[in-house]
Amino acid sequence: METLHNLAFGFEHALTLHNLLYCAIGCSVGTLVGLLPGLGPLATISLLLPLTYSISTTGALIMLAGIYYGAQYGDSVSAITMKMPHASSIVACIDGYQMTLKGKTGLALFTAGVSSFIGGTVAIVVLAWLAPTLGEVAFKFGPADYCALMMFGFLCVSFVTTGSVLNGFAMCMIGVLLGMVGTDVNSGMERYTFSLPNLADGVSLVSLALGCFGIAEITKNLDAHEQRSPFNGTIKLMPTWPEFKRIFPSALRGSAVGSFIGILPGGGAAIAQFAAYALDKKVSKHKDEIGTGAIEGVAGQAAADEAAARTSFIPLMSIGIPENAVTALMLGAFIIKGIQPGPNMIASHPELFWGLVASMWVGNVFLLVLNVPLVRYLLSIFKIPYNVLFPTILFFCCIGTYSINNNLDDIYTTALFGLIGYIFMRFGLDAAPLMLGFILGPMLEENFRRTLLLSRGSFDIFVERPISGTLLALIAIFITWQLLAFFFKTRAKKREAALTVPPLIPAALADQVSKSGSAQ
Repeated sequence: METLHNLAFGFEHALTLHNLLYCAIGCSVGTLVGLLPGLGPLATISLLLPLTYSISTTGALIMLAGIYYGAQYGDSVSAITMKMPHASSIVACIDGYQMTLKGKTGLALFTAGVSSFIGGTVAIVVLAWLAPTLGEVAFKFGPADYCALMMFGFLCVSFVTTGSVLNGFAMCMIGVLLGMVGTDVNSGMERYTFSLPNLADGVSLVSLALGCFGIAEITKNLDAHEQRSPFNGTIKLMPTWPEFKRIFPSALRGSAVGSFIGILPGGGAAIAQFAAYALDKKVSKHKDEIGTGAIEGVAGQAAADEAAARTSFIPLMSIGIPENAVTALMLGAFIIKGIQPGPNMIASHPELFWGLVASMWVGNVFLLVLNVPLVRYLLSIFKIPYNVLFPTILFFCCIGTYSINNNLDDIYTTALFGLIGYIFMRFGLDAAPLMLGFILGPMLEENFRRTLLLSRGSFDIFVERPISGTLLALIAIFITWQLLAFFFKTRAKKREAALTVPPLIPAALADQVSKSGSAQ
């Protein structure tokens, strides 16, 4: 009852005219920057952060938050239609782009929009009901627990990859090595930089994502020598009832996964989408279709992406720990306004906290009303032939890459990874596990070092702590289960082959007999 009273108090502030205007501006700007390859919420919030000086505190934070979660849907549009992902839409490229190639672009974008609405709604309920207490849960996660969580993330690679598991793990390890490039935080020594100053800060995530996915896909299409557009077939927005019954359960699963992972500092949308995709790959009734253009592959990750974006505000506002670079900028906006996020924020600034929570649901409605009806018009823009669209896409890739650090070398790095990604495609290797390893590798190394420092080199801490011990036990059970499933599956195939009776007359001999008979 108290929570309903607090939400009503929040809607009183969120539904004022100027706060509604700031929410609409944030959602619209976020969707637009999400559409442009490389231009995500990080660059946009960085540019608009000085504007917060002249805007009211609640309005400024509502607008910046709208840009953040509004960009999540825009990311899906560029990933599904052009295979141009941001960090939060890498998984959308797998099934979403396959649906585009099958002429189901409208259905894929409608699925992403509705699933994002479901995920955002579930996350807002979690945020409203559990924010005062869930902030304390994050304190219970230590470095050893985060290590176990990252290892579980690496385990998800066996489901994310669309090829063999061995190839998936190999690509994941390449991503880990790329994540190690740069200056070591602890020792200050450069690793794998080959004495190149441009690699001292490491490899840019934007350059890697745009190169391995966007530029590589463009190169692949140019190599095909075909006149084609980003999608074919008619624009069909509304799913059938059987298709909607496949969307809803997957969206709910993704919402639960995203809401949980978003609460944990260091989790975020990038991990949530992989985890939701892995879960759908395991429990969905149509799991064999996932990876080839299944609705579940779009619905689950979109819901998890949006849910994690909302619940990531729990560690930010409850304990003052930003989860990623975007929430770090949000923390800067709080400090600019003279507000220190932490356990006392809800009591000290209830109108700001509950107003921001209520505005997220208002923004959720804005995104649903604006984006789903406009999908048809967005697709009309993307009906441009590829021979005209190629230069435009490359231009936005260069602009997006350059805008991060204002460095031309980032454009050259993107082009290099575009060539590498094209080689991967030619050899049938999936780039999604590479991105997973690139994101999780440095996080695992940092928490592993912290764990050993706290335990003075003892590995017993991993099994002594209840959370990490439980996660490691689940990993061991899961690997054993997978090995047993593989063993029994191989044994069943051998038994089936042994029971197959070969034909009495070989097929080639039978053809010769039939030809000789007809000749006579």
